[in-house]
Amino acid sequence: MHELDMAIRQPSEITRRSMASAVCCRRIILVAFISLWAVTATASMAQAQDAAHVPTRYGAALAVGNDYTPNSDIGLALIYGFAQFDYDAVWPHRAPEPLRFKVEASAGLTTWPFRRAVASAGIMAQYYLDSLASDSLRPYAEAGIHAIYTDFRVEGQGLRFNFNPQAGIGTDILRDNGPDLFIGLRAHHISNAGLDDDNTGINSLLLMFGTYF
Repeated sequence: MHELDMAIRQPSEITRRSMASAVCCRRIILVAFISLWAVTATASMAQAQDAAHVPTRYGAALAVGNDYTPNSDIGLALIYGFAQFDYDAVWPHRAPEPLRFKVEASAGLTTWPFRRAVASAGIMAQYYLDSLASDSLRPYAEAGIHAIYTDFRVEGQGLRFNFNPQAGIGTDILRDNGPDLFIGLRAHHISNAGLDDDNTGINSLLLMFGTYF
């Protein structure tokens, strides 16, 4: 009787696999939805550019860094591409003039202790700190979220598709000759927000160097 009771209480291996497959499918659908939304939003924002008093800008950046939890042993090298829009041109409510909206994508790899692919896409809000600006520097703070795929899992991490909140500070480097540049520091977090029982997070710091086109 005890054995029968235990069999009823514990799901079979097939049930566990089915549940894991369902979770994975939900992750894939979520990432696909966010990617589709980002593409659609980018197209609509490009159409709104003419009505905006702040021009849309595009750019790219190299981000390099290392995790500091759980083990401080994963190096990252990522290439970011983004479009930066005036916030008022995107969302139907009033916003401060220095506020911008960014659609981003990144791709790269881990540099140590192994080589594995990493890719993400998402959105960021960027606020220029004009009270601290000078003729050559325009500081900013930013925060947002990506959906991310990593071709690896650390111990205790249940999924390869995860959420990827990011936040940081930086400054545009204003130039008279040539395109503006920027440098920034970002906190980079990877976890599944409790959608899987195994949810060890990866926290990293990234140093970014980039240019506007």
